[in-house]
Amino acid sequence: MPARKIVNVDEARAWIVEGKSYQWIIEQYRERYDVETTVAMWSNFRRRQGVSTRNVRDESLIPWRVEAPHRRAYLAEMLRLEARARADAKLSDRERHRLGLFRANLAENDAVIHYDPESENGFHYVPRRAGIDLDLIRVPERTTKWTRR
Repeated sequence: MPARKIVNVDEARAWIVEGKSYQWIIEQYRERYDVETTVAMWSNFRRRQGVSTRNVRDESLIPWRVEAPHRRAYLAEMLRLEARARADAKLSDRERHRLGLFRANLAENDAVIHYDPESENGFHYVPRRAGIDLDLIRVPERTTKWTRR
C-alpha cells in the first residue's frame, strides 16, 4: 500500500478553507514534509473533505462561451472577480483594490464589457447604452455557454 501523502489532514483542510492556493500548499508540503503533491490531489482532497469549490460561476456576468485564448484576459478575470465579490467569496486586499479600480474605470467611462470571440483580444470596453446595458456587460442576444457533458 502506498504511503499516504497528506501528513496532517486538519492542517491541510484548514489551509484549503483559508483559501490558500493549491500551488502554495504544494510548496509547503515540499518544504515541510519533503512530499511531492499535485493540484489534482489537493482538488480531490478538497472535494472529499466537503469544502466547496473556489470557482464562482455567474452566467449573468459571463454568458458567453469564452474561447481558450481569451480565458485569461484581464477583463475576463475582472468579471470572474466581480462574480466572487457578489457571491461574498473571500477576496484579498489586492483583489478588492483591483476590482475597485475596474468598477471605477467602467463608471468613469460609462462603459460595459462586450465579448467578441472572433476578435484578437476577445473582451472589449464598449459605451453603455442607456436603459439597455444595466450591469457590467453588454448582454448578448443569445448566450453561447459551453454545454456540460
